[in-house]
Amino acid sequence: MVQRKLGLHPIFTAATLEGAARYLCGCHHLTPREGLRPNSVDTQTRHAIKHDALIDHANSALGWLEDHKSQAILVSAIVIGILAIVISSILFYQHRQDEASVAFGAAMDVYSAPVDQPGTPAEPGVRTYPSAAARAKAANGEFLKVADQFGSTDAGKNALYFAGLTYMEMGNTAAAETTLKKVQDRGDSNLSSLADMALVSLYRQNGRTSDAIGMLKKLVAHPTTAVPVGQSKLELASIYEQTNPGQAKQIYAQLKDKDTKTTAGQIATQKLQQMH
Repeated sequence: MVQRKLGLHPIFTAATLEGAARYLCGCHHLTPREGLRPNSVDTQTRHAIKHDALIDHANSALGWLEDHKSQAILVSAIVIGILAIVISSILFYQHRQDEASVAFGAAMDVYSAPVDQPGTPAEPGVRTYPSAAARAKAANGEFLKVADQFGSTDAGKNALYFAGLTYMEMGNTAAAETTLKKVQDRGDSNLSSLADMALVSLYRQNGRTSDAIGMLKKLVAHPTTAVPVGQSKLELASIYEQTNPGQAKQIYAQLKDKDTKTTAGQIATQKLQQMH
């Protein structure tokens, strides 16, 4: 009954149907109950295919290199040349930094040398100077040499800053201002702020109060690690003590309330007590 409904001749027995199913799916090891699925490739065959593919890629690469041998050599030479230049530049830069640091250290030795004290004999083998001005002059020449030779290095920029300071100690106001303004342009934010603060001192010494106030307001607006906002405000308030006491008290009060645990806050508290 079932075979007739399916339109199958009685000669197609179950065994015949099973054989046909095997033939059609090409899976002679499967029975119809297992369903039709693609024939799997054994492990050795897959490995053989992968191995052949790798060989083909390798042969292709070797063939390209053979056909473009001169181009490959040129590219390799360029890459090696660039690497050599980069490595040489790094080594040269480090060497310059080391040289600059040694030269700056020697200049600092001069700047930190003791000044002769009346009635006190100098220690044997210790270089001394008769006055702070004489020491500043000697150190200034050394700092300028470092700044000229190694101006692009950190030590060279630091040397330029100290050249400005020693010009101030020598009383050469014009040279000090010119040098410190160069530091403003060439140094990083910290060194530039130190140069700004040195200029504030220079302006105050020479009666240029408005210039000093303008510089301090700039520092308050743009504090750095080297010159924090509290330091700039204290300096600004100290100027206002002479020109605008009310403004000075206001700044000190702000520092006392906001920076109670800092040195600036403690100094501000003392200043307020002295002004009452």
